[in-house]
Amino acid sequence: MRILLDECAPRPLKRELADYEVCTVVEMGWSGKKNGELLRLMSQEGFTILLTTDQNLRYQQNLQQAGVAVIENLG
Repeated sequence: MRILLDECAPRPLKRELADYEVCTVVEMGWSGKKNGELLRLMSQEGFTILLTTDQNLRYQQNLQQAGVAVIENLG
């Protein structure tokens, strides 16, 4: 399971998830990407979960079609 931390997610969360493969948007070089493009990149790179504080993402994107799970409201 590959987890991606969105730019707005608290980075210390990565340490809490040490048992998983976790990368940040910044580490992947995807800073500033719009949500649709970010979801497409995630899927291409084999990420299955996005951790974000963006509470509107599920209303703006078709997450089922994107093939990733989104966990939001981390703040």
